[in-house]
Amino acid sequence: MTKQKVVVAMSGGVDSSVAAALLKQQGYDVTGMMLRLWSEPGKEESNRCCTPDSMAQARRVAGILDIPFYVIDAKDVFRETVVQYFLDGYARGETPNPCLLCNRQIRWTFLLNHALALGAEFMATGHYVRRKTMDDGRSVLFRALDHSKDQSYVLHVLKQDQLAHALFPVGDFPKPEIRRIAADFGLPTASRADSQDLCFLAGEDYRGFLQRNASDILSPGEIVTTDGRVIGKHDGLPNYTIGQRKGLNVPSPVPLYVITKQASNNVLVVGTLDELGFAELTARDVNWMSGEAPCEPFHAQVKIRYTAKEAEALVSPLDGDQVSVKFDAPVRDVTSGQAAVFYVDEEVIGGGIIV
Repeated sequence: MTKQKVVVAMSGGVDSSVAAALLKQQGYDVTGMMLRLWSEPGKEESNRCCTPDSMAQARRVAGILDIPFYVIDAKDVFRETVVQYFLDGYARGETPNPCLLCNRQIRWTFLLNHALALGAEFMATGHYVRRKTMDDGRSVLFRALDHSKDQSYVLHVLKQDQLAHALFPVGDFPKPEIRRIAADFGLPTASRADSQDLCFLAGEDYRGFLQRNASDILSPGEIVTTDGRVIGKHDGLPNYTIGQRKGLNVPSPVPLYVITKQASNNVLVVGTLDELGFAELTARDVNWMSGEAPCEPFHAQVKIRYTAKEAEALVSPLDGDQVSVKFDAPVRDVTSGQAAVFYVDEEVIGGGIIV
């Protein structure tokens, strides 16, 4: 019987290493692939996703597992899509999440196409999510068994034709078990620390990256209260985040927080804690995991950023791939540019970009 071919997107970390090991153990014909992504000149050693050390680790794992290993150059397409999206988002006064676009355009389009061209039937990653094929052939994405590691928020962008080729071997395990499995296989990545930050920031604060690559969007402007009173000056909208309290440097008898950023007139709006909550949001570019928008409003748990706790809400589809989300109770830190992702129990229903 011919083995099914699968390409594993390897990063040199423990999760993708164990994904490859488990699939090999399960009888798949496994090939490892790693993307060489763009880094600022002189910072190639620090890009979290593809440092020389990460590449060497991935190659060592492939050798131990006795699987082929290839490195794919994605520097140009990554710079033109993901990094530009990051810069453009801040220019619009948003706080963009480039991991969303990276998963959609780089990992699950660019790399998936390379995998399919090799004759693979599937591509696997070390993401903590679960995928199931329903009786009608539809692919459904569920949260990981280990909710503390769940990464479904950044994978709500996938479409049915991408999910049909997707495998997520580690989503059924808690993280400590993944490290134990890695040790059992003798993989050198078993104790490797997790990477958290945006890879192309090379461990640096994003503000320094913007200063070097898009200094024109860091223009000073006015700080105003929600009723329009000018109370100070800011040093560039991208330097602030929604909900931020420290570093405003404006006199006030009560604590003030960043409420919103108005890129059109370069104004930073601040207000009290009571003014920080929002009961409703609109999201654009909504992707429905099923491939079809629901016909009626539905109740869901909505996550407004990767680390946020889910909030109960009514989600109403609108024309033009948009939705209205009305929360049962106001939620803090609703931020344009981040995603609002909808869950019903464990299933990922879809999501879109907050406007």
